[in-house]
Amino acid sequence: MPYGLRMTEIRESILNVRSALAAKADAGPAPDRPAAAVMEDGLRCHVEGGDGWALVTDMPAPVGGGGSAPTPGWLIRAALASCAATTIAMRAAELEIELSGLEVTAESETDMRGLLAVGNGAQPGPASVRLRVELGAKGADPEQFEELVSWADTHSPVGDCVRRAVPFELEITTG
Repeated sequence: MPYGLRMTEIRESILNVRSALAAKADAGPAPDRPAAAVMEDGLRCHVEGGDGWALVTDMPAPVGGGGSAPTPGWLIRAALASCAATTIAMRAAELEIELSGLEVTAESETDMRGLLAVGNGAQPGPASVRLRVELGAKGADPEQFEELVSWADTHSPVGDCVRRAVPFELEITTG
């Protein structure tokens, strides 16, 4: 079904959930579905989540992997891009802006010395991240696009997680 035909359905769903959350005084954080990663072979990792979802990661051959699947770092970029696209599309539906096209590309630059503990204090994660958004809509002007994308950018859960220092716990169990 083309996106434009689902816009009304998406909008109604968002408004219903927003109304339900606003009516619930104690609405707040709730547990997300966990992701469990199990090493399969070498650096190849099988990750499972709720509802039978699964994916595989691997590292490139130069660092000992088989290069058989996306790296975990690529999955972060994929999550960032897809979450941004989803949030933009949701907001567009809510505002009744019929998108004719939407593509979000997430890019980053990483210093591999951080992962491999080489050099003076290089961080293991990306040094920078960029999102590139290309979109079109019937009857929308550049100002509406700017407002749409800016609103979505400030409400993207993955974008927020990448930007904000989130409390983090590490629990180790041996067996």
